[in-house]
Amino acid sequence: MDTFHITALSPLYEAVQSSGIFPDSKYFVDANPKTNSKTILDAYTIEQEQPGFSLLQFVERYFDLPVTREDHYESAGLPLHQHLKQLWQVLQRNQSDAGGTLIRLPAPYIVPGGRFREIYYWDSYFTMLGLAVSNETVLIEQMVENFAYLIRTYGHIPNGNRTYYLSRSQPPFFSGMVQLLAGIKGEQVYKQYLDALETEYRFWMDGESHLSEHHPVYRRLVRLPDGAILNRYWDDEPSPRPEAFAEDTHLASLASTPPETTYRHIRAAAESGWDFSSRWFADGIHMHTIHTCDIVPVDLNCLLFRLESLLLQVYEQLSLTEQAQDMVSRKLRREKAIQQYCWQESSGYFFDYNRVTQTTTARYTLAGLFPLFTGIAAQQQAETCARVVEEQFLCDGGLVTTPYTTGQQWDAPNGWAPLQWIAYKGLLDYGHTNLAYTIRERWMRLNEKTYAATGKMMEKYNVCDTSLHAGGGEYPNQDGFGWTNGVYLAMQSKE
Repeated sequence: MDTFHITALSPLYEAVQSSGIFPDSKYFVDANPKTNSKTILDAYTIEQEQPGFSLLQFVERYFDLPVTREDHYESAGLPLHQHLKQLWQVLQRNQSDAGGTLIRLPAPYIVPGGRFREIYYWDSYFTMLGLAVSNETVLIEQMVENFAYLIRTYGHIPNGNRTYYLSRSQPPFFSGMVQLLAGIKGEQVYKQYLDALETEYRFWMDGESHLSEHHPVYRRLVRLPDGAILNRYWDDEPSPRPEAFAEDTHLASLASTPPETTYRHIRAAAESGWDFSSRWFADGIHMHTIHTCDIVPVDLNCLLFRLESLLLQVYEQLSLTEQAQDMVSRKLRREKAIQQYCWQESSGYFFDYNRVTQTTTARYTLAGLFPLFTGIAAQQQAETCARVVEEQFLCDGGLVTTPYTTGQQWDAPNGWAPLQWIAYKGLLDYGHTNLAYTIRERWMRLNEKTYAATGKMMEKYNVCDTSLHAGGGEYPNQDGFGWTNGVYLAMQSKE
């Protein structure tokens, strides 16, 4: 396939990303070269030595720079439900919208908005919840087909459809997408996408045979002290992220670990979708102590349990006895390991597990509610988790991602739509109706209040002080916004 990698423009690529000529590191790597890499680099080699050389003017001459469409995200005074209906068309991109680092997909899709000009893996599941409410069945089917295409082409679903995202994935929600589509179109959908579900599972489980007591980690797998196998986030590339080159090289200069190790931990956190959070920091405060690959995340393993559960269901439907028996044991082993390594009885909550210290991280995050969302938690565990939610996470605007204020966007005071949905659904499934409804009501009210003031739906919100905007992280708060729209519509439909 014809794909363009931004590193083909080295050393121009590094020069641009280190120069600060664009305030957002993602801007240049999303540009489309007007000609081939060799022509551009030959011209750069000559021109950079000339007096008065302007790197910005050179880039503007040889690249089509991204066009922002943010003015289309504002309501122009429309009621919220009309604005959201129109936004599906505004946020839609077509297969012809490709070039540069953007990977062509076979069908239309929805992007989040703002600087996020491509499809994103886990965002899309929550976007689809809203598309279902809007009866956009064709678009849901097209997006599932796009993800199946990516799996069949690359062996996994990348973080997004950019070549610089190919070395990592994101939280595996493809099984949820297939279930959503099957709920609309019927169970034949499962057979249609069985090969893609199996391929994604193989991606996450790659290297089982490499694991041993003396070699307990391999790519996304971790062998635990009792021989149980769970998963972690990972990225095969130990280099700065192209879309955050300057930020990553600066961080690596502060870290006590070798740069390649730091880059790997940063990229693994990007695969988690929680980029970034004190959840991944060894000292719980500073990003240069990031050690993502040492952590066995509770949410990732719950999602893979959900994938195993769906595979088992499809194998049983198709009378694939041998595969079903294997998946039964895999599913049970994972469930047992999550309970053993992520549950902390004394705190009454689920945590990530640190494979190095061989203890839970004991850091409260909303990832601890994924065992409720996926049905792993026992009823008594759900009772204590609900109490923890009320004590640690519940704020005026919904649920805070973690109770820790660090300046990172996946920490206090920010709340994010996907985690509101996970918590809401998980608590509802275990009978904590009043708490679930309180979360939903506070989150929707904050969405509505911000929309009334700005005419926009936002990527994230300040749930602790609803008079303030959300912030933190590597870039300004974005609007649009795919998964916020989807979760709002899904919550509204449950009223």
